[in-house]
Amino acid sequence: MKFNFTKGKNNSAQLAIRMGLSLVLALIVGTLFILLRESLIANDKSSLWNIINNILFQDITTEEGKNAFGIFYILGQLFINCLQLIIIPMVFSSIALAMCHISDTKKLGRISSKTLLGFLTTSIFALATACVFGFTAYKLGFFNVHLSTNTTTSVTVSSGSNPLLVILNAVPNNITSVMSNNSMVLSIVFLAVVIGLCINALDEKILVLKNLLIDINNIISVFLGFIITKFSPIAVFVLITRTFAVYGIDHLKPALAYMLVVAIASIIFLVIAYPLFVYLNTKLNPIIFMKKIAKVALLGFSAAASSAALSLNEKTTVDELGVDKDIASFVLPLGMTINMNGTAIMQVIAAIFIAASSGYNLTIQNVILIAILALIASIGTPSAPGSSSIILFTVLTGMGYNNEATLIAYSLIIAINRPIDMLITCLNVIGDSATAVVVANSENSLDKETYNS
Repeated sequence: MKFNFTKGKNNSAQLAIRMGLSLVLALIVGTLFILLRESLIANDKSSLWNIINNILFQDITTEEGKNAFGIFYILGQLFINCLQLIIIPMVFSSIALAMCHISDTKKLGRISSKTLLGFLTTSIFALATACVFGFTAYKLGFFNVHLSTNTTTSVTVSSGSNPLLVILNAVPNNITSVMSNNSMVLSIVFLAVVIGLCINALDEKILVLKNLLIDINNIISVFLGFIITKFSPIAVFVLITRTFAVYGIDHLKPALAYMLVVAIASIIFLVIAYPLFVYLNTKLNPIIFMKKIAKVALLGFSAAASSAALSLNEKTTVDELGVDKDIASFVLPLGMTINMNGTAIMQVIAAIFIAASSGYNLTIQNVILIAILALIASIGTPSAPGSSSIILFTVLTGMGYNNEATLIAYSLIIAINRPIDMLITCLNVIGDSATAVVVANSENSLDKETYNS
């Protein structure tokens, strides 16, 4: 049983082209809105920009937006809501059905261990990349930024928690609370694996539940096929244009060095590490992988949430990269929860930036400890926009960075981190698919003709 989001290779290619064109158009229009914003503010016409912002871009859920139209915000949020609407049923049904089809418990153990090893391998290299770039920038003095105390305005600072809570929360004590919370995907994975294995063991004694899961899976496939093929190019344009328009130059200047270092480290990791990971483990052409997964990365970039790209990621990984459906159904939702390479890169460099701009001296030992804490914290990061910067506070408290300057710098990161969230989400979703390809190949469950087509 395969998802049928599009009819054939040509439609898939057309979707990628349309999304690419939407990205280019969004970058152009978004840049024009930035220039318009700066020009109006510089010429004492802020009220005119406020009118434009209220009509097009304002978040209508905030106090400032209670009388706004927020057309771009509404359109973008409707698309994201549609994708997040089916996260829990999709993850639960796909993983449970995958467990039903794996009758060999030894095979399940192999797939699980190979998946976790793949995630750990890419995470270690991601953290090493972040440490090198972050510490180099620190030593060169790029992070010696003097921040104004006004930076904390309207930003609420999170409280930290023990990163090991992710282990405790993986096994829920209440099914209904888990089923109603998109941020508890790891708990959903646990429940789906347990129920799927139980259905597998009971076999013919289960008369209804397995067919119900199949029906749910089919409904989700049709729903997502319509949403992705019809609306994702529009959503890419709306989401990226709005992101550009709401961030003025004045917000970006203080942390420009931080943003550039994260962007450079992420892009280098993206174009080198993932292709090497795929090639060294499968001997397949990694360029094919990068071309086919590009539209998934673009959707993740637009929505800044791995969960929003999960459906398209599974469709692409199964139908275009040739990964067995059962393996993809297990690896991708699990990866969305615990495989956060981009998030780890961001958190390491952000912690170094905050420490440096807050007056703390850093050694290579400090940076390595930051990387370890970031790895643990990133595992528990919800796959939702802005969550990476919230979880960052766990790393800061773990390192003992808690003076007033730290809170100012941390607030700045929260205020301007949306473009970085968009970029690091690309790494997260591509890493999930790359691991699925590697695991499927090791299990002889990779259709290489489909991959190379």
